[in-house]
Amino acid sequence: MEKNITPDSVISALMNHAMTSDSDFPIHVFPAKMQRIILELNTTCGFPIDYTASAMLAAISVAIGNTHRVEVKRSWQESAIVYIAIVGRPGDCKSHPLTFVMRPLVNADWKNNQEISCQRVQSQACLSYAECSRDWRSTQFQKKHCEYQQAVAMSRKERISAGLEEFPKEPKRLRYLVSDVTQEGLSAIHSHNPRGLCLWVDELSAWFKNFTRYNTGSEEQFWLSAFNGSTTMSDRKNSQNSIFIKRPFISVVGTIQKRLLTELANGERAANGFIDRILFAMTKSNGKPRWNEDEVRDNLDCEWERILNRLLSVECVVNEEKEPMPTVMRFTADAKRRLYEWQHENATLCDNEKSDNVVSFFCKLEIYVLRFCLILRIVRWAVSDGELRPSDIEDEDVAGAIELAEYFRGNALSVLTCISEEKLNELHRAVYEHLTEEFSTADGIRIAERFRMKDHSFKVSHRRSTCWKFVA
Repeated sequence: MEKNITPDSVISALMNHAMTSDSDFPIHVFPAKMQRIILELNTTCGFPIDYTASAMLAAISVAIGNTHRVEVKRSWQESAIVYIAIVGRPGDCKSHPLTFVMRPLVNADWKNNQEISCQRVQSQACLSYAECSRDWRSTQFQKKHCEYQQAVAMSRKERISAGLEEFPKEPKRLRYLVSDVTQEGLSAIHSHNPRGLCLWVDELSAWFKNFTRYNTGSEEQFWLSAFNGSTTMSDRKNSQNSIFIKRPFISVVGTIQKRLLTELANGERAANGFIDRILFAMTKSNGKPRWNEDEVRDNLDCEWERILNRLLSVECVVNEEKEPMPTVMRFTADAKRRLYEWQHENATLCDNEKSDNVVSFFCKLEIYVLRFCLILRIVRWAVSDGELRPSDIEDEDVAGAIELAEYFRGNALSVLTCISEEKLNELHRAVYEHLTEEFSTADGIRIAERFRMKDHSFKVSHRRSTCWKFVA
């Protein structure tokens, strides 16, 4: 008797064949179609599960943009904004999974600025970048911009005689992704794209290192505010006009080498909450994947592109002032009950934690768990066959969001520990290496005295360090 092939059986087989069992990422919170893509990329290309899955969170985030928000209480709504850092050693295959996941958005940006003759594009079929390149006839945006420049060069009388607009409007690029951009430039692009944007930086260190390239820190403050979706205003140089964005939506995703993590905590970033806003995707595997003969299915990238395209097909409704009017989603009674139970447990962890840095991140998890609820509910709708709009947040969505939050909690503790260890000087390191996993303050002081460290210095050090575990 033949066995029926089901999505669950395929995923189970892929899990058994997966190249790594060192991933803690709860991919089961995703729909089966997404799980299969993640696992196939792992088995055929060696893409770490954590990297691909986390990159998908960022891509889904920007695809949702300002179309939907989740409401916890009246006057408290959250969007799907995420800041994600893919962490690994050099050669850990960080960039390739991110490039694969973001390719549909790259294609969407490209198609938005092209006049395609190919009928397959008009039917929203999946095309590779190379296929699009062969089919394009002329660049729509460039054509419109050329016409705009010609109209501007004409006199007002000439424009009227030619049947053109009396006051030409400069054409705007529609896009989802930005890369190396200033705060002012980002605000200008966002003003033309109210749905939202994603800052995609292959090396995140280049992002935060450039915060002070033109000023002394206002750009860092901008990103702190952007995480909360707070209203932003930008004054252009030599202009009396300001760019006012009431509902900004800017997600961030990129890669960073493990040895550069300490730079994230330099300056005020360790104290102003900047690092606490970042979700860290890490893999426990220390081995480099080996190449094999397994081949990627022809339509694997198309499957992923179809999921994102359905999200992108949802219109971002705007009012007369061109401000987005997102659909507000609310929690069912059971979902809210589970959410509140988790928040109470998280609050207890915060009460009992002695490290301010750890507490700060735990507090941000309460924001992220809401955003994960929204992402999971919307993406479950995107892979369904029904045409109905997404329903309210359900208990299943909250359960999955909590698992995601706990995954990123563990990674944050690992990152904070890594940063703390790197910041220890030689004396502190010598004391640290002689400490047991758990120790009393008195035992720690006795060990510190052996290395001529004063008891006051030891107490201050172990209070600030997240990597020293002690029993008072």
